[in-house]
Amino acid sequence: MTVGGFAQFINPAFGIWFTELFVFLALGWVMLRYAGWRPAVFTGLMPVRRLPLLFGFLLGVANFFALVVPIQYAAQLIAPEWLTEMFDGSRLFEEQTTVELVLILTGVTVAAPLCEEFFFRGIFQKGLTPRPPASPTRTLVVSAVVFSAFHLDPVGFAARVELGLLFGWLYLRTGSLWPSIGAHAANNFVSSALFLAARAMGQDATDEQTDPRAVLALAALGWVGLMGLMTAARHFPSVWGPGAAQASDQEARESGPPVPLVRLLLPWVVGATVSLGVLGAVDARGISLNFHDAEHPLPALEKDAAPALHAERKALNSLRAAARRGEAPMEAYYEERQRQIQAHRRALGLPKKQP
Repeated sequence: MTVGGFAQFINPAFGIWFTELFVFLALGWVMLRYAGWRPAVFTGLMPVRRLPLLFGFLLGVANFFALVVPIQYAAQLIAPEWLTEMFDGSRLFEEQTTVELVLILTGVTVAAPLCEEFFFRGIFQKGLTPRPPASPTRTLVVSAVVFSAFHLDPVGFAARVELGLLFGWLYLRTGSLWPSIGAHAANNFVSSALFLAARAMGQDATDEQTDPRAVLALAALGWVGLMGLMTAARHFPSVWGPGAAQASDQEARESGPPVPLVRLLLPWVVGATVSLGVLGAVDARGISLNFHDAEHPLPALEKDAAPALHAERKALNSLRAAARRGEAPMEAYYEERQRQIQAHRRALGLPKKQP
């Protein structure tokens, strides 16, 4: 996880894909292969179930409005403002190029659902689930809590536990990863699409601006969708797929001789190293800017701060983008950032920061 966190620090768009592929997918894949299992069969990734995937996606959309929206809304009301701002996931989309936005959107809607469901449901949850007739409820709850904790977001913790319960229940119900992948993808897609739509309309969706009646209306609409989908599932059980029966241990076992751990790790290590090298060659200026910004943090501006301060901060962001593209000297950005650190601290009544 430390490697994944570093990758997301140097470039968030790259870091999402790096973490999903080389942490969740690679780690799980190597663990299973080394233990003598066929990863795709063991986890329920194979065979592909298209109808359950679609049904899971629709459930994910309905669940987002029925439960995720009100739970997250309540969490943001309860949490201190400084904590909400510290873990504001919408910042991921700020100051990104078009290519990076595409990478982020595909990362959270494709890579994250596939790789995280493979790891958390296909390996972690399945590995802890007791054999019948023992109840899997405790394992379902534990895996949902661990899934949420891995995201390191206290404000979104409760909402992600609910999501983990949904994804885990779908996996238990069907024996396939595809319904939970679909639900996971739907949740991430809808939340990202709503944020980008709000930003395009010049809105900043916060708990202070959100009408609670709108939250209740969305929740009611979501519950109608959930009830409708579950009713449809009772009449058309094929939407679940063949059922919860999974491949036998014999079917999921590798038939050949054991593969040395070094041989299993090598392709993933090479891929991770090469991808980091390519990023360094393509975005060296951006990486340097990220390190500099982390070392010289700007004071946070409240929404009611002087308009002139917000205008200066916006101009600084434009200068940063130009410096990253090579259209402005890096030193010009560094100097302006340092000036704003001192000037804005004075304007906000904060103690002077030593350069």
